Amino acid sequence: MSEFLQFELQSVRDSRGELTVVQDVLPFDVRRIYWVTKADGETRGGHRHHVTRQALVAVAGCIEVYVNDGSHEAAVCLNAPSRCLLVEPEDWHRTRFGIGAVLLVMASHAYDPSDYITQPYDTDYRR
Repeated sequence: MSEFLQFELQSVRDSRGELTVVQDVLPFDVRRIYWVTKADGETRGGHRHHVTRQALVAVAGCIEVYVNDGSHEAAVCLNAPSRCLLVEPEDWHRTRFGIGAVLLVMASHAYDPSDYITQPYDTDYRR
C-alpha cells in the first residue's frame, strides 16, 4: 500500500457516458488547472515544491507517477479518470506517460518558478 493519498472521485455512468466530478474533495482551493497531452512515452516532472499542493488525474490512458517524500517512495499507476493522487509540496515526483495519456493537474498555487525544487532526495532509486 502506498504512503501517498489516492482516492476515488465520484463518477456517474449511464447510457450516454460517464461523468466524473471534482467537487468538495480536494484539501485545498484550486488556483491553477492544466493538462499535459502528446507526451507519449515521455518522462516529465522531476521536482517538488516549497508550497504548491497538486491533485493528479489521468483523464485518458496510463500514467506512472513516481513519488518520494524523503521517507517513503512509491510508483503509483494512474489509469482511470476517477482515480486521483494527491502530491504534497515535499513530494518529489516524476511522471511517465503511456501512449495517448492525458494528465490533468489541479494546483493550490499559481505558477511560480521559485516554488520548484529540482534536487531529488538521496533515496531516489530511479535517478
